[in-house]
Amino acid sequence: MILMVSVQNLEEALQAIKGGADIVDVKNLQEALVGSAHPHVVRDVRNAIPMERHASVTLGVVPNQIGTVAMAVYTAGVLRATSVKVGFMKTEYDAAVETLLAAREVLDGFDTKLIGSLFADNPLYDGLDAHNMVQLAKDGKCDGFLIDTLTKDGRNLFDFLREDELREMVVEGKEAGVSTALSGHLTIDDLDELARINPDIVGVRGAACQKGDRNSGVHWEPVAEFKRQLEMRQTGEVDVFATATSGAANGKSENGWVVIDGTGKTCAGIIAALTEQIEGDAESFIEVMIPDVLNTYDVIVWAEKRSHNILTQRKDPAGYVRMLIQP
Repeated sequence: MILMVSVQNLEEALQAIKGGADIVDVKNLQEALVGSAHPHVVRDVRNAIPMERHASVTLGVVPNQIGTVAMAVYTAGVLRATSVKVGFMKTEYDAAVETLLAAREVLDGFDTKLIGSLFADNPLYDGLDAHNMVQLAKDGKCDGFLIDTLTKDGRNLFDFLREDELREMVVEGKEAGVSTALSGHLTIDDLDELARINPDIVGVRGAACQKGDRNSGVHWEPVAEFKRQLEMRQTGEVDVFATATSGAANGKSENGWVVIDGTGKTCAGIIAALTEQIEGDAESFIEVMIPDVLNTYDVIVWAEKRSHNILTQRKDPAGYVRMLIQP
């Protein structure tokens, strides 16, 4: 998991980076339920943040006007945003797909990634249900997806979607090879649940502000503390899976043996590589190298869902987990 902090201006972006945020996400919290920042704000943030650091753009809830949305997405590409998030509330599914496909087309030639977004509380507004998120990301040819919330009444993501529902969507997204992000009034108290779900990206605003007040401005100290707590779960220092099991007993086979090095991959990349390998060769054993503790649980869930056997799991001297899987 990496940390994304929502910012409204350059000063907040610099505070987020100082605190260790992996992504600064520029948005406008005063425009409707959530909206897009002025292009000059995005420009200033992108110019001030080194290109190797992520500066993304949120368009918020987009109108049902495909050309208007495509123009905004194109602008994000011109401004060299790392990614652009296109969110839907009261939009029919087919119209949302058409909008995302238009956005995909205008990003041709840019490095900007397309992120589709639905809101967990959309049913409150008679909107498009967030359970459509994975399929929408696939049909819209997105590079990733974000599930967020719109309400400002104190409820957060977990008040609208259960941990197991979110985990299922995240695992399906990783299988499809798209990045997965969760946000929605999340706090440090939600980190155990988030770690068990293990999205690629965790997005926060209030938790990154002074005294947890999302209107007080992002400050580097709460950002640094959230990042520290996230990393403690990433490394296993805080065990969020105290009762987890590692799978079946040791076994041997005369079949082939394939090694997948996942140390340079995201969890989505690891699962996609495993899926591709087994689709082409369902006989050979697979030894996969996994870079951190949380990702091992994603692979375990993936294997269990598809009735693959995990024969061994061990840590090598470099700190990686080596897992042997029998398809």
